[in-house]
This record gives sequence, structure tokens and C-alpha cells, in this order.
Amino acid sequence: MRSKPISPLKESEESEKTPLSNQPKRRVVTITTLCLAVVAAAFIFLGIDLWDVFMAFPAFGSFFVTRFMPPNLGAIPNNINLIVDTIFFAVAGTGISSVLALACGLLLSEKTNSIAWLRLTVRFTLSILRNVPVLVWASLLIFIFGIGSIVGLIAIIFATLGFLARSYAESMSEVAGEKIEALRAVGASKAQMIFHGILPEFIPAWVNWTLFTFEINLRASAILGMVGAGGIGIVIQSNLRLFRYHNALALIATLTAMILLTEFLTNRLRGKVK
Repeated sequence: MRSKPISPLKESEESEKTPLSNQPKRRVVTITTLCLAVVAAAFIFLGIDLWDVFMAFPAFGSFFVTRFMPPNLGAIPNNINLIVDTIFFAVAGTGISSVLALACGLLLSEKTNSIAWLRLTVRFTLSILRNVPVLVWASLLIFIFGIGSIVGLIAIIFATLGFLARSYAESMSEVAGEKIEALRAVGASKAQMIFHGILPEFIPAWVNWTLFTFEINLRASAILGMVGAGGIGIVIQSNLRLFRYHNALALIATLTAMILLTEFLTNRLRGKVK
């Protein structure tokens, strides 16, 4: 039986489909190659030898086991007040930031603020606060207020405010849907649409973002002590500088356990809010 000839039109269609189907694969290969080239260029520019990097891990493990182990648990009761300070730094910083960020979020969202120049001004100011790392804020504030707890609190507020405000504004824009249109149709004022249409729907997102930020601030409050901004970090830094590695390990382990417990509790709370 003679085979049915294939029309030139079908051959052209098949030849057109083949390159198109290969385009995503080629794009992936191109992007992957480009990323690997950038990473290789970074290693070459910094003069890093991969073999030295891999060999550093056994040296670190040996140093850690011989110098840090076992932890001196007796150092924990002597510094329990600083551990509590670290927790309350995160609580106070997150609480103040959440209130300020809620007001800024209302000014950032197009659904709640129709004044374009005000939105841009608030967005620009918060972008500056958000893009400066918390350690940089702490280092700058130390020159103004000196070493103390107020430095850590203000640094956390500054670093958190921009992130929370943007997250709040995006969440408000997402929840402002049919309910807002219904309130606008019946002649509700802007304040009524905010308090009866947006904020009730926004509360779950507000709780989730605030709890997530609290976890971040708890880690940040521990690190801030290393630059003299209060908390348990300053004691950890002092023990490391004085070669009291056993004491430092006990405090680091306590801090790690505290952070893990906080993550567990906040995840449970977020699950209940959803």
C-alpha cells in the first residue's frame, strides 16, 4: 500500500512548531549558563578557592567541638534578665511598628488614599527606612543616643516600619473588592468604607504579617546587642571576645531554643487565624 503523501503545508507547520517548543528549554539553558557564569566571575574576582571553602568545614567542626563543647549551663541564670530584655525588645518594637505601619499602610494603598503625591511621599520615605539594614540603623543611633536599650528599640522600629507598611498596603488592596463597591454604591463615606469594608477583612492579614515580623525582630534584637544596643547579644559578644566559648554556647543555645519556640507558637496562631 502506498503511503499517503504529506502536504507541504503540514511540513511547514511541523517545522514551525519545533523551534517554538524548544524555546523554553533554550531560555532555561541560557539563564542557567548566565547564572553560573556570574557565580564563577564572583569567585574569580574575590579570589576564593572552592577547595579551601570545603576544607574549612572540618576545621570549623573540630574547633567547635574542642572549644565550645560542652555548654556551661550555669551562665544562663546569670543572664536571664538580658534574655527577657531581648524578648521585650521584639515585642515593643513590633507593637509600635504595627500601629505606625497601619497608618502608613492606609496612606500607601490606592484603595484608601486617592492623593497620588501623598502616596509617593510616604512610599519614598518608607523605602529609605526599609532598605537601611537594622545594624546600620543601630550603628548610626549609637552616635546620637549612646549605648543603651533605646537604640535597639528605635532601630527595630525603623527597620520594621517600612516592611510592615508595604505588606499592610498590599493586603488592603487585595481585600478591598466587592464589599467596597457595594458600600460605595449605597453612598458610604471614605471612613465608612475603611472601617466597615477594609479593616474587618484585613485583620487576618494584619495578624499574620505582625506575627511574622515579630519572629524577624526577635532575631534582630539578639544581634543588635553585639553593636551595643542592648539585649543578650552584648553578653554573647563579650564571652566570645574573652574566649569563654562554653558560656557563649549556652547563651546561643538558649537563644536558638527561644526563637524556635516563638516560631512554633506564631505558626500555631497564624494557623488558627486562617
